[in-house]
Amino acid sequence: MDDKQLLRYSRHILLDELGIEGQQALLSSHALVIGAGGLGSPVALYLGTAGVGRITIVDNDHVDLTNLQRQIVHDMSRLGRPKAASAAQSINEINPDVNVVALHERANAERLDELVASVDVVLDCCDNFATRHAVNAACVKHKKPLVSGAAIGFDGQISVYDTRQAQAPCYACLFPPEAAFEEARCATMGVFAPLVGIIGSMQAAEALKLLAGTGSSLAGRLQMLDARSMEWTEIRTPRNSECSVCSVCGVHKP
Repeated sequence: MDDKQLLRYSRHILLDELGIEGQQALLSSHALVIGAGGLGSPVALYLGTAGVGRITIVDNDHVDLTNLQRQIVHDMSRLGRPKAASAAQSINEINPDVNVVALHERANAERLDELVASVDVVLDCCDNFATRHAVNAACVKHKKPLVSGAAIGFDGQISVYDTRQAQAPCYACLFPPEAAFEEARCATMGVFAPLVGIIGSMQAAEALKLLAGTGSSLAGRLQMLDARSMEWTEIRTPRNSECSVCSVCGVHKP
């Protein structure tokens, strides 16, 4: 790190749990962010300000006026622009040293297989089950930690799926792709603006801890927030030995 970086990241460096070594690990890391909306906004900003050296952002949507109630990485001047490019601009305006790759495209299974292979951590900030399962499958295949968040109405949830740990589940262990889940979208159900900020900030925190090698992650634990009463519920999430994704890949086989 040069003198300017030592100053920029001085509040991280002062932390015994991070220090120069942890900050250097962040600077040398590559994070993949799927989605630049409500969850992706705080994720992108905090990864960028914290000094993650390379951030790839994937989103196929454009900035709309209805997004600005909660998607804080965008502003009025970006209406109509691709969200990934808008998020990249916001990161670089705060921290020009970060290498941000903005991909205006849908994250399909084939593309995810290519992207996930080269990163250190994946953050799922999307809003549909199909993409979540495609992201999870790629993370299981390439043994990459996945930080997954979701928010709708006043309800949010977050967990880490890290199949590098023998007893940790993947996303499909909890939410099997063959099961029928009712899918809710912000466009039809609404979402409390600060909720995505809370969950997205926690996603960023989990990713930064994983990259810096400090603390313990949420792997094996699912945290759920009811923002109406601001109450958290945590459940333990063991792996499913019959999971149609990670057991097939041999992740949990001795």
